[in-house]
Amino acid sequence: MATKKKTKAKSKAAVKKAAEKKAAKKVAKLKARKPAAHAAASNGLPRPSAKPWGAAGRALDGVKILDFTHVQSGPTCTQLLAYMGADVIKVERPGVGDITRGQLRDVKGQDSLYFTMLNGSKRSITIDSKHQKGKEILERLVKHCDVLVENFAPGALDRMGLTWDYIHKTNPRMIVASVKGFGPGPYEDCKVYENVAQCAGGSASTTGFRDGPPLVTGAQIGDSGTGLHLALGIVSALFQRIRTGRGQKVLCAMQDGVLNLARVKLRDQQRLQHGPLTEYSQHGEGIPFGKATPRAGNDSGGGQPGWILKCKGWENDPDAYSYFITQAPVWGAICDLIGKPEWKTDPDYATPPARLPRLRHIFDTIEQWTMTKTKFEVMDICNKYDIPVGPILSMKEIAEEESLRATGTVVEVDHPGRGKYLTVGNPIKLSDSPADVRRSPLLGEHTDEILRKVLKYSDKEIADIKVSGAITPPEKPAKAEAA
Repeated sequence: MATKKKTKAKSKAAVKKAAEKKAAKKVAKLKARKPAAHAAASNGLPRPSAKPWGAAGRALDGVKILDFTHVQSGPTCTQLLAYMGADVIKVERPGVGDITRGQLRDVKGQDSLYFTMLNGSKRSITIDSKHQKGKEILERLVKHCDVLVENFAPGALDRMGLTWDYIHKTNPRMIVASVKGFGPGPYEDCKVYENVAQCAGGSASTTGFRDGPPLVTGAQIGDSGTGLHLALGIVSALFQRIRTGRGQKVLCAMQDGVLNLARVKLRDQQRLQHGPLTEYSQHGEGIPFGKATPRAGNDSGGGQPGWILKCKGWENDPDAYSYFITQAPVWGAICDLIGKPEWKTDPDYATPPARLPRLRHIFDTIEQWTMTKTKFEVMDICNKYDIPVGPILSMKEIAEEESLRATGTVVEVDHPGRGKYLTVGNPIKLSDSPADVRRSPLLGEHTDEILRKVLKYSDKEIADIKVSGAITPPEKPAKAEAA
């Protein structure tokens, strides 16, 4: 009996030893062949996808955005998230929608380019947020979505009943992201638009020529710039939620966003306390600085002097110009190109400090050369010598630039009402997550689809909602018949 038990124990030990040996062999094989996969598996992370690059889904697949945005700053943010793969559900007022649908129309009766170029790849649902059934739909959306994005005037979301406490109680994982004009402080209740933000954020005071008024820039750094900042905040909050399991508030003030983009001017404000800004043209012209960072015309924001110069055809073409930077390492090549080889050894021009008081004369001389070349010839010639230049491209030239079409930066989409139009694609390129740039939605186009497939309303419930008026514009009162 004892011998039998001993034999059985030996058999079990042998099986266990063989199993351990087999497992060790398997692990060693895995380590040898797929070290990254083994490391991922041992850390509880998913194994690297075996699918071809670009076929493993988009970066934000599965993320659901409740989009309460309008005009430009908020829609910029949510469109970028949609390009990245998020399901963006745009909530609009029945019969009205985003105000930009009707602003600056170029095709009668159709959504404007203002709207279509900021709301691509989204779905639209119409909801009357004041209607009881409308509130019920919104509550389901809050429970369903990961992020709520809004750029209403201060207090508007609270008046809709969508307070932070209500949202967080309804869905503790929800992230609430907001664009506001100003952050907390004396101006936080003020309404802000693009140019107001540029002025309050320090951009306008430092843009233009020193003997002229402040200028706003054509780039929408207040609206679209803040939308881009908000998108980064949302993605960061989503990443943190993986650790914490809870949502949070994300705030981007337009004033803050503009200041972030104009940070080099705040840099110069501090440098000014220690002496003149020697790379500014006015220093070389002997014009004293005031107490604040001045407007610098076309001076470079970096340490290398630069200016916009006329090119061949400038008399008839307002964009026949090129930006030219006199970078120190290529100064010799510049001198040779413009026919001033003697400047390479002349003590008045040979070194960057010596050139600073003479920048106006230097650029005037370079311009005599650029005026004999087209802006594209200037670029071709200078690039051979690593001289940094850039042609001033008109919006027409950008719209027709084939390389921008090829990279998906400029995309042509087809709209059922207005036909084909150009839009700006995803400016951020991911190698394993191609952007899906689709047309903007018609007003309420996906209402039924969202109620049925996303929120799981039954046919009867959807019929009741339609009859209730929660998703349709109110009926206009009938006109009284003439007596």
